[in-house]
Amino acid sequence: MLGRSAFSRTRGFHPENFGQHAVAVIGNVFFSVFVIGVLVFTIIAATYEPEDPLFHLSTKITNFLTSKSKATFKFDSTVVKTGEDFVATNQAVFANFLNETDVDKVVGSEITEATDEAGSSECDGTINCRDPEVFHLMMRTAIEKFKAIHFYKFGKPVRGSNSSTCDMAWRFRPKEGKTASIYKDYRRFVINRSENCMFSVVDIEEYHSGVNARKTKPKAALEKTAPKQDQIISLPAFGEFVNDSLPPVESEDSFSHGKYLIYVGGGDKCKSMDHYLWSFLCALGEAQYLKRTLIMDMKICLSSIYARSKQDEEDKDFRFYFDFERLKEMGSVLDQKQFWTDWNKWQKKDQLSLSLVEDFKITPMELADVKDTLIMRKFGFIEPDNYWYRVCEGKTEFFIQRPWHLLWKSKQLMDIMTAIKSRMNWDYDSLHSVSGGMAGNEEFTRNLNVDTSADALVLLFQDKIKDGRHLYIATNETETSFFDPLKAKYTTHFLDEYKDLWDENSEWYAETRKLNNGVPVEFDGYMR
Repeated sequence: MLGRSAFSRTRGFHPENFGQHAVAVIGNVFFSVFVIGVLVFTIIAATYEPEDPLFHLSTKITNFLTSKSKATFKFDSTVVKTGEDFVATNQAVFANFLNETDVDKVVGSEITEATDEAGSSECDGTINCRDPEVFHLMMRTAIEKFKAIHFYKFGKPVRGSNSSTCDMAWRFRPKEGKTASIYKDYRRFVINRSENCMFSVVDIEEYHSGVNARKTKPKAALEKTAPKQDQIISLPAFGEFVNDSLPPVESEDSFSHGKYLIYVGGGDKCKSMDHYLWSFLCALGEAQYLKRTLIMDMKICLSSIYARSKQDEEDKDFRFYFDFERLKEMGSVLDQKQFWTDWNKWQKKDQLSLSLVEDFKITPMELADVKDTLIMRKFGFIEPDNYWYRVCEGKTEFFIQRPWHLLWKSKQLMDIMTAIKSRMNWDYDSLHSVSGGMAGNEEFTRNLNVDTSADALVLLFQDKIKDGRHLYIATNETETSFFDPLKAKYTTHFLDEYKDLWDENSEWYAETRKLNNGVPVEFDGYMR
């Protein structure tokens, strides 16, 4: 039977059907390859882990917030990125940067406006900073001196501290800038006039020295307005006037017709700033999803890991660390203290209602149809079930988008950063060295002293950083002499070299003290 069956199949084969059989076999092979390819892609997609842990799913972020790194040398990938870090460079925006050939031309009203009401300077009189000749000289000198930056706009020159100085502001960005950020600087120019009335710039003083050229916003501009469409894609601008005032409730009618969301209690207090932001942005994301105003506590607890006292420190202002001006203009937030004052005033009169939610497993999608004026999420005492970010876990994370684009770093801190970069001429390399992170880890401590010595750093960087470069070292080492071997090859810089940027005579000191009701603010570990 077996022989006959085989013979029977052989008799049934016809040469004219060979092409059809070949096509069928090839089709099956290609289909098999396609299926295998889809399977491989699915496996890769399911197991891929992005570099930034903040983009992991919620099960990953929990491990990230509670884990400690065991790496001896690594690139910083766990530093929290805020909105301005995600603004990609767009060269088209910067098509109108200025050079020396533009100074003597009429380059629109933005450049020539400073010549309005300007007269010529007399040889025996004081220097008129609005004189076009003086103005053009200042522009040319600035462009010639600061070759590492692109100039975007010059402001009106004004009188400085005396008759021989002029203050002038400008907007710029570094030529090697990696992000689309615009910075503002204002400098004091020391101007000399010869016997034949020829002007020359003797000196240009340090970053933000030309305080008389610093513009403040008019009172009308301080009032809260609805964000315009072009504000959504606006570029980070550092060095501008900062309006961190709390948004007031305009009237009873506007308050009573509003819809609000508030998170109360929870175990997020005094945790790391990474943890705080992950939870805060979950709350802000839910508020946006529900089309409600988020009621936020402006006071946060600074974790002991950032405090010099090594103790948790209460009553730190949100505005010390993050850009509240942008948040209130682009989002919808209200100060908790102000909210409860208005709630108590109008709740009974206008019959404002409250919906209490005590289980984080109740999703924002289930709250979408709630009509009550206020939704209050109340969290218990058992960790980790009382963490705010638990609301955004599970299926919710596919509906709630954390609005990272709304959260930017404090402009006061960014101004300090800008000043430090400016003093290094915007061209430097950086090293982040943390002491004590490996203590007690037997797996890595066998050769730890040798592997992490300054001599080892020299060998590590010899092929990565060219000799003679500016090297900025961010470290918690109390003795910077540890890095002395690096000084033979690089020009080293440490944060404490720039203490004048946050001491009692600095802009940062004055602005943060004002936010803190006149009490001086410590430049703490997180700021550093």
